[in-house]
Amino acid sequence: MGGGGGEDMPLGFTPAEESSVEQNSLQSSSSPPGSFSFQRFQEKNEGGTMDGECGSVYEGSRIPSSFLELQANQKKASTAYREVLQSYDQLKDRSKSLEEGKSKILSYTPGGWMENVIGMKLSDFDVPNTTVLLVIGPKGSGKSSLINRISKVFEDDKFASERAQVSYNSSAADGTYFLQEYMIPRSSSSFCLYDTRGLSYDSYDSANMLKNWITKGVHHRELIIRPSDNSHLRNQMKCKARGNGCQSKETRMVTFVIFVVDGLAVLKSMDNLVDEGKKYTQMIAKTFDCPYISFNDDKPVVVVTHGDLLSLNDRARVRVHLGELLGIPPAKQIFDIPESHDPVTELTIVNMLHYSLEHADKNLPHKRQIAKKTLW
Repeated sequence: MGGGGGEDMPLGFTPAEESSVEQNSLQSSSSPPGSFSFQRFQEKNEGGTMDGECGSVYEGSRIPSSFLELQANQKKASTAYREVLQSYDQLKDRSKSLEEGKSKILSYTPGGWMENVIGMKLSDFDVPNTTVLLVIGPKGSGKSSLINRISKVFEDDKFASERAQVSYNSSAADGTYFLQEYMIPRSSSSFCLYDTRGLSYDSYDSANMLKNWITKGVHHRELIIRPSDNSHLRNQMKCKARGNGCQSKETRMVTFVIFVVDGLAVLKSMDNLVDEGKKYTQMIAKTFDCPYISFNDDKPVVVVTHGDLLSLNDRARVRVHLGELLGIPPAKQIFDIPESHDPVTELTIVNMLHYSLEHADKNLPHKRQIAKKTLW
């Protein structure tokens, strides 16, 4: 996503993308991506039978209920698509509030944003010294890059070295094999991001990792070994662990999850009709359904990366598709954070963190719940 030019140009959009927002907002209301007409439905089923289908009568023809359901789903998708496109324009209008948003994040303290509950006080909850946001996602989705981007937004020195190690290819020697803790900003202890090892296509491996992190807590520099890791990789990782220093003895409990996905990989999976091509989104959906990463049915926030490699239309399509796939509102709970340096992208990062910290505070365990768990 390139930088803006003239005074009326949305920050972070190219001229072509600017016109695309307005054009597609109008088009999506009448014919959203993948729209389907009754005439085409009839042509597709010409020569076939519709007996046994319940539906409505349309100009002498019976409309099958399957078509009505399809129409309802398309209307819902069209509304979501329009909302997502409008959200990009709204970001441009609100970009002047970037500094105000950053100040609010910098003034955050654990439990400080928890809504008042009738008869409840902050002292009734187990409030940590540091709020932990766990960053998860497939390998190469951009978890470490996202952490570096977030860190730079809140650092005075824009040229400071990157904190998180980024993997640029998929070789076995690369990747995040140790849990890494990053305070935001460096000088604060109010909240931190935990970089994690990439999710596996083996759902059992991923579920085990997530269960341990959520139920037992996380430790800085903890080595992550999966049951499916071969002996060569295990030995290699243990050698690295010896040179990486000891893991922290302090246990930090996670209260919210940030799920990072590669927008380009999602788009390829959407457009690939064969099962092999759909593996990426299937893995995302399966992991998202894991009960351990939802707190009181509060599902993770989703961050879509690599949007700078896609057109604005495709970025909107990816968010709408993920919203349908994961059962969350794409314009409110899915944040598009590309590899761009502009006020719009920075505001998106601030909004995502605000959402995450607000929900982390809502998920603080009550002391009575902790007492019950101890008794059990």
